[in-house]
Amino acid sequence: MRWWLAGAAAAIGLVAFEAVAQTPVDSTAVSVFTEHPRLFLRPARLRLLQKERERASARWQQFDGYVSADAPLPEPGFAEALYYQITGNRQAGRKAIAWALAAQPAGAHRDLRQLALVFDWCQKLLSESERRELIARIATGMEETAREDSIGAVRARVLAAVALYDDLPDAPNRELQRTVQEWWNGKLLPAIAQGRPPARADAYGLWEILHAIRDNTNLDLRESAPRFFKIFPVEHLMSNYPASYPGEDNDFRIGAAAKTGPPDLTAATLFRAAELAMVAFDTNSQENQYLQGWLMHDRFSLRSALGAPYEFLWANPYQPGLSYTLLPLVYHNPDTGTVFVRSDWEESAQWFGYFDGVAQLFREGRVQPLALSGTPPLVLSSAAIYFGATRFRVKLDEDQSAVIVVGLKPGKTYRVEIDDEEVAEQPADRGGVLLLDVPRGKETGVRLGEL
Repeated sequence: MRWWLAGAAAAIGLVAFEAVAQTPVDSTAVSVFTEHPRLFLRPARLRLLQKERERASARWQQFDGYVSADAPLPEPGFAEALYYQITGNRQAGRKAIAWALAAQPAGAHRDLRQLALVFDWCQKLLSESERRELIARIATGMEETAREDSIGAVRARVLAAVALYDDLPDAPNRELQRTVQEWWNGKLLPAIAQGRPPARADAYGLWEILHAIRDNTNLDLRESAPRFFKIFPVEHLMSNYPASYPGEDNDFRIGAAAKTGPPDLTAATLFRAAELAMVAFDTNSQENQYLQGWLMHDRFSLRSALGAPYEFLWANPYQPGLSYTLLPLVYHNPDTGTVFVRSDWEESAQWFGYFDGVAQLFREGRVQPLALSGTPPLVLSSAAIYFGATRFRVKLDEDQSAVIVVGLKPGKTYRVEIDDEEVAEQPADRGGVLLLDVPRGKETGVRLGEL
């Protein structure tokens, strides 16, 4: 289970600056062929969700409780329209339409996204005048955000274009063509190749884009960057801090963030929603099966008014998962210079992360920033981490899989001398990280020299 790790020194040199395999997507293939509902509720998923209602599953009861009680909903268009699709309850559908036709802040990405969902999911309830008004509002939202390249803005326009594909001459098709050709091929893929992938905080929006395009055009955008998307689920899993955080409605796992402070529970909700959407996208992927094993704990099920609709939409507790505890405790992505290390899989574990140019230690429920030079070695039960060190002695236990050196010069080739081993040359990865394969069970000297 070491294929996503750069475990051996020789392997690191081979993969660290090998171009990330990419194949630009043929934008002429982007043509919507489906009937409404198009967005996320294709026939198989819609049947699954309707059976969840028949079974009166816990996640259905949670979602139903909010809508039936007329509780305040953070995303009323999304929630009421979803409820209408599952139940056929006209009152819920009319509420979603009323929300969509009320005054909305201009250019609000979340509103454009919800407008698209209401239009797509409430088709049968729209009068002709309501249809025209909603089409005009969505078209305006697409125009207002046309120059914005954030994942949130692109996601909103993609959903809008798919929803309106048959209702506006040319504009939705042009938007989808532009998204694939100019944004995906022209900006996102080059950024991934340069070690600057989308932030993990944007994962949910990214997977909504993937679902919307794959479900309606049969175009799987992941195939254009297979290595990035293959390892993404495991990286996402490993990026969570070990200790859970007690929320008002459910416990949360908190994703690593460069900015420290109190957890953002809205971000934590969407972090889990992204994981659920990844599994729903490809249930056969081994990486997603580990992620599914990570998700199958009831106390983390989203139960808030914001989270319950996402949990209901994407979770599938009947999908078998693999035990995430079988994953290695050391994760290294040389394409981005990202490292995550855990001491074990308990919530009391120590955790080290090096990502987005920052180093952190999570211990005893707290995040501690670490300097990349001058910080004493960090010895965990799974690995030893050194900070900018070029000469040191180390003794690894049998359970420690690697010596990790961070804070080196990105892309710089180093002469690596390890006692009783042949001298080797090895490039630091894009983040200035070296993983060294050092003998276990004895004190060993290590010397690194720039070439």
